Amino acid sequence: MKITLISDTHTKHKQLDSYLPGGDVLIHAGDFMNSGYDEDDVHDFLSWFDDIKGYDKKIFIAGNHDRYFQDHPDKIKDILAEYPNLIYLQDSKYGLYDLDTDKTTNFYGSPWQPYFHNWAFNLPRNGAELEEKWAMIPPHTDILITHGPSWGYVDQVKGHSEHLGCELLTAYIDNIKPKIHVCGHIHSGYGYAYDGITHYFNASVLNERYNFENKPFNIEWDKQTNEIVFI
Repeated sequence: MKITLISDTHTKHKQLDSYLPGGDVLIHAGDFMNSGYDEDDVHDFLSWFDDIKGYDKKIFIAGNHDRYFQDHPDKIKDILAEYPNLIYLQDSKYGLYDLDTDKTTNFYGSPWQPYFHNWAFNLPRNGAELEEKWAMIPPHTDILITHGPSWGYVDQVKGHSEHLGCELLTAYIDNIKPKIHVCGHIHSGYGYAYDGITHYFNASVLNERYNFENKPFNIEWDKQTNEIVFI
């Protein structure tokens, strides 16, 4: 399976056009808006995402800057109906069936993260509400997409040693053991890690100054062996 991973485009998504070669799945891990209040930003992103050529499936979640998705869920439902080819996950799953192998790849997406400057989709760190969100992740999830990173993996600001990811999410990942975890949120946490079971990707394409710096991850993934090849 050829997969492209991106996150944290913050209305600068068109700068990625030459870095999206096509494949089976394109995943955006949230924060495509800036302030999150402008409906025009929603339409601009969705129109761009929908128009990208060469991908069989396009999956995305919201992030902490995407307030409109939390504040106006009914309106968002109507807007998403205009883009039936896009797959939006919010505490929900999607199964991609492969006719050749007779196997289904299970995706799950969630926008939540520990409280961060009163932005969208925030819940108290280590609280019961956040744990309830992670408890919704199905046990057979292959590719987990969350906006924020798990604690200890691709979750540090460059030059700082503090881990900013979610401790509760790490515990659930340790239990569920997804093959791939895709996130963003911490821009300079961009990178890749592997613990022998799960491949961790922070796919933030903008740096801490919100300038395009990090290229999308383009990978080939073998579900059976869980081997990754960077393209």
